[in-house]
Amino acid sequence: MTSDLPDQSRSDSTVSTTRPFTVYPAIDVRHGAVVRLLKGDYDQETQYSDDPVTVAESYARAGARWLHLVDLDAAREGRYTLDGMLQQIVERTGLMVQTGGGVRSADDVQRLLDAGATRVVIGSLAVREPDTVIGLLERFGPESITVALDTRIGEDGVWRLPVDGWTGDSDLDLITCLHRYDSSGLRHVLTTDIGRDGTLGGPNFHLYTALTRSAPQLQVQASGGARNVDDVRAARRTGCAGIILGKALLEGRLTVTDAIQEEGL
Repeated sequence: MTSDLPDQSRSDSTVSTTRPFTVYPAIDVRHGAVVRLLKGDYDQETQYSDDPVTVAESYARAGARWLHLVDLDAAREGRYTLDGMLQQIVERTGLMVQTGGGVRSADDVQRLLDAGATRVVIGSLAVREPDTVIGLLERFGPESITVALDTRIGEDGVWRLPVDGWTGDSDLDLITCLHRYDSSGLRHVLTTDIGRDGTLGGPNFHLYTALTRSAPQLQVQASGGARNVDDVRAARRTGCAGIILGKALLEGRLTVTDAIQEEGL
């Protein structure tokens, strides 16, 4: 992999690929409600529904195969809190669910898999303790783990990796952290450009183009800023293996039905 990523100001999305592509409707849950935060700021929250399971059912009826379920309370509670909701969503919708928040151990991973998760998302632990996460990849297999390396660009142009639900900072940058997983068998990586999350300002396609070129063996999921079907299509062109869709779906700017049509192209 290259040692760094170019500045975020460019938006090169010229890479083409024939790899499989997956649309992940996202449900972020805080205090039992479906919400969206602006740029990860807990003080800038918009609530959309008090019934996450019903929202998940609507996505399943529209043809979604996957759901990205986020526990926003986990960082402050110190543990994943949506076990019952996860189980209910899987039983009532048949969706494959990628979910995480507060995952700190093998027991946490096993608990979420037992509750019905298809993939467990590991964020802060993947930044702080890569050797631990490499052990989890060996134990549970690369198809059961998604490493979330959510990033925010610093004044020095380096992509930093906040932790603890984006409320704390780490000393690592994105590429240095990825290098630690070079020989781990890691397959699925989710990268959110925090500066675009919840903004409807468009994804950072230059970031994802650079990532997919630097680490073609990884299945990169784009997240943050998606607005419409053109953004879904562009994410696929960068070489991403999937895209997370949150606010655009909740506000009716994009439908699951339209988005998933891009999966089979």
